[in-house]
Amino acid sequence: MILQERLEQAFQQFGWTRIPDILHHVAEEASNENIPYLEFLDKLLQEELTAKHDRFIKMKTRMAHLPYRKTMDQYDFTFQPSIEERRIRDLATLRFVEHQENLIFLGPPGTGKTHLAVALALEAIAKRYTVYFTTAHDLVQTLQQAHRNNTIQQKMKTYIKPHILIIDEIGYRKMEDEAAHFFFQIVSERYEKGSIILTSNKSYGSWGEIFGDSVLATAILDRLLHHSSTVNIKGESYRIKEKKKAGFFRQDKQEEEK
Repeated sequence: MILQERLEQAFQQFGWTRIPDILHHVAEEASNENIPYLEFLDKLLQEELTAKHDRFIKMKTRMAHLPYRKTMDQYDFTFQPSIEERRIRDLATLRFVEHQENLIFLGPPGTGKTHLAVALALEAIAKRYTVYFTTAHDLVQTLQQAHRNNTIQQKMKTYIKPHILIIDEIGYRKMEDEAAHFFFQIVSERYEKGSIILTSNKSYGSWGEIFGDSVLATAILDRLLHHSSTVNIKGESYRIKEKKKAGFFRQDKQEEEK
């Protein structure tokens, strides 16, 4: 009983959570199969390390604020032939993160830009990179609120500190002057220090309209594109595809013919 208490105290001090659950089972197995002491110890420690890694991944995924969990293997490359799968798989090696480069996905709504960004985020988290996801709209709203509360510098760190900052849906709404300058500041602070993944439904030529200032848009693009890769997706929306499968479009066409 004293030994059991000492073990429990040691587990608690080390922060071990998996070994206490499996100790007696593994010890009985080692006794029955005459497993050497070092092999027995190795099995316990490997189980603990695996559990610790899983907890780390869950915590970092939660802190990344991803909108959902979708992996690279869940992306339907056959539906988007404009994308070279080998290129995307190469991006998943995360060499662009090691080199503090940016990645921009351009294409119409519903073509899987966010899916790819999230899949890369999950790959990055698994390799112990820090990630933060936000939509452009939420970023603007958050920074404007922080500016009013005089907490702007503290909030800016949220977007500057992670290894990867994902900004989704650039171009769905025009930014006001104040928000556009905050965006420029984030891009400038991260320049050659951390990677940005952007998704947008607008070509670069239209970014002057997004930021309401062609000079500012040029300055932003200059920093974003200096070390970057652009993936253009020219395909149909997955959501439209699913509606077609469900027969919505056939039904609409039949109603028009009546």
